[in-house]
Amino acid sequence: MADPWLALELGADPAERIAQVAAAHEAFLTAGTAPGRVRDVVRRSWERSALLDPEATAPVDLTDDALVDYRAAHPLARVLPLFRDLLGGIAFDGAHLMAVCDAHGRLLWVEGHPGVRRRAEAMNFVPGARWDEAHAGTNAPGTALAVDHSVQIFATEHFSRRVQRWTCAAAPIHDPRTGRLLGAVDITGGDHLANPQSLALVRATARAAEAELAAERPSEPGVATVLALGRDEAELRVDGRRVRLGRRHSELLVLLLEHPEGRSGEQLGLDLYGDDRLHPVTVRAELSRLRRALGPELLDSRPYRLRGTVRADFRAVTALLDRGDPAGALDAYTGPLLPASDAPGVARLRRLIDGQLRAAVLATADPALLAAWTATPAGADDLAAWQALARALPPGAPRRPLAIARIHQLAREYGLPRATWLQRSGN
Repeated sequence: MADPWLALELGADPAERIAQVAAAHEAFLTAGTAPGRVRDVVRRSWERSALLDPEATAPVDLTDDALVDYRAAHPLARVLPLFRDLLGGIAFDGAHLMAVCDAHGRLLWVEGHPGVRRRAEAMNFVPGARWDEAHAGTNAPGTALAVDHSVQIFATEHFSRRVQRWTCAAAPIHDPRTGRLLGAVDITGGDHLANPQSLALVRATARAAEAELAAERPSEPGVATVLALGRDEAELRVDGRRVRLGRRHSELLVLLLEHPEGRSGEQLGLDLYGDDRLHPVTVRAELSRLRRALGPELLDSRPYRLRGTVRADFRAVTALLDRGDPAGALDAYTGPLLPASDAPGVARLRRLIDGQLRAAVLATADPALLAAWTATPAGADDLAAWQALARALPPGAPRRPLAIARIHQLAREYGLPRATWLQRSGN
């Protein structure tokens, strides 16, 4: 398939595909694995959704005045007319819905033909409902937020059985100034939406919304934002520019952010290479090239340090942890810091951030936070976190057996005595 985010290959029989995926879905619910021809994006989403009851409906977080006030203050309210212009005709043609959600998967607006909206209400596809994967399972807006990419979810690819009569396509929307995820735009309807045009439409709508937000709200002069979580190469955003840095320059920028007081060339060399065998001229050459990439106004020398206001996504996580907000920190955490980097200074910082976040989440004993942590790359193989999740879930929780199954699997892989991991899991 040319585009892995599309649900159907060219010429595929929709009815046959629905039956194939339905059988895989039932097998996954029974055995915890997805056999057959299931797309990777769907399989991974099912794994993240595995603790949910497949018969459950999405909960409603916001109602009445709270919903009205929240929508009015949300940045996407400023581009709601654009959504209506681009998707309104489709939404009101009697077969589709247009929906906009925030970064937490809360639906802000759901618009379309009244008859279609009434049918969607049966699955709580209504303003104020929480449609992220943690609460609604695999679905286009929730999965688009989880993977930060536009995606199409077709019929039985949905985790919740109540949603499997629908097909949807959604695309994430970012703040053009900071890169922060603002939410997603979605179109939902019948099986006929499983075509390239619906995915292209939501992608184009999301890009148009970002362009309009950028035009009405220019970047703060001199304020730079660095995105380095969950990506091998950092991205710098400043004065309307987006600069994707190479691996070595990404590492240098992260190290300078971690040491705002400045670092000498020798210190940076140790942070990068772990020894002093390389001549300092090598580090100076890299810093010279970094200065050209960033602009001379952002980097000082003697010592090397960043000038002006530079924000970073990983610093936001540690700041939230310092304020005692593990839920906010986990929400801001989009993955390990420069995961492909083996620079000693970066590796130490990556372990520190992951370790602090993990400890804070485990200390809450909150099943929602524990489930979210075990869905991250750092938490997927975290036996203690899975054990804490099993203890936090009540005995009758539908997905507790899957948590126990994961504990069994990890314990066997780690070679732990059976009595040890059973006791720690509360069994």
